[in-house]
Amino acid sequence: MDDTRARIVREARRWIGTPYCHQASTLGAGCDCLGLVRGVWRAVHGAEPVPVPPYGPDWAETGGTEALWQALATLWPAATGPMRPGEVLLFRMRAGSMAKHLGLATQAGPGARFVHAYSGHGVVESALSAPWARRIVARFDMT
Repeated sequence: MDDTRARIVREARRWIGTPYCHQASTLGAGCDCLGLVRGVWRAVHGAEPVPVPPYGPDWAETGGTEALWQALATLWPAATGPMRPGEVLLFRMRAGSMAKHLGLATQAGPGARFVHAYSGHGVVESALSAPWARRIVARFDMT
């Protein structure tokens, strides 16, 4: 694993235990899944590349555009090939809903894992089990 990927993984794991707080992005105090990615970006790369407008907490939004997906695609290239640690993972939690959940891959291959901020759980590291893996709709390389 190259140095930037290793730094992303280390930083994501530092956020474990941070409480869930919608639209927040503060290590140890609170964040949501986008706030986690923003915080890791700041720690690894510096200032955030764009301001983040207000957004709703509901995973089940339907219709409209894939605003989060489109925004991520303007910032980072789509990841190709096998998943690698440090990639940003975008999930669609329910069929027909918007893709609105993010995580950071921490381990690839057998035993794949990711860190994410999950409502009711805070920031946790989870196994990228089949139910999670089948919900990934895009991967981005923030290195």
